[in-house]
Amino acid sequence: REVVNSVKIFGEAISAESRPKIRRTVGLLFQNPDDQLFCPTVYEDVAFGPIQFGIDENSVQSIVQNALKEVNLAGYENRSPHHLSGGEKQRVCLAGILACQPKILALDEPTKELDPRGRRTLIEFLKRIKKTLIIATHDLELVVEICKRVIILDSGKLVADGLTADLLSDEKLMVEHGLEKPHSLYHHHPHQ
Repeated sequence: REVVNSVKIFGEAISAESRPKIRRTVGLLFQNPDDQLFCPTVYEDVAFGPIQFGIDENSVQSIVQNALKEVNLAGYENRSPHHLSGGEKQRVCLAGILACQPKILALDEPTKELDPRGRRTLIEFLKRIKKTLIIATHDLELVVEICKRVIILDSGKLVADGLTADLLSDEKLMVEHGLEKPHSLYHHHPHQ
């Protein structure tokens, strides 16, 4: 017998009626920034969400400026997002999400397209912001740095849910589900 579960966000089940409210509550960062950017300028991409929510133009300008400042892209307003680096494109996407002021950020493989500098910039940003984060990733070092709690899925099934250090240190669990224990969780001895 199959068990059917429902997803609730702040106590509200996801449905056609609740989607508009949920869209304002959850901001989604796609795996590939190019799938999320579609306007000719950075300003227009970041302003798109607030405009769709009916926010007035003066407020939108202020929101866009603040969001770009938050992701260290102040001054990029008139640039084409399609001529930016992968890390800059991702930060434009993050600014667009922040401009919508969601309570939750959902990130799909956020470090996949980033070089080491872009990855570090993203990690520091995620540590700094005060939002609930849901991160789908294979980058377990990112998880160790950012997440207090981890849920491990294997073939679409929940196999573990607990504190990050506890679960990711469990070598048997990791091997059983095709994962590797993050190097940062090994104890290093100075004379080895």
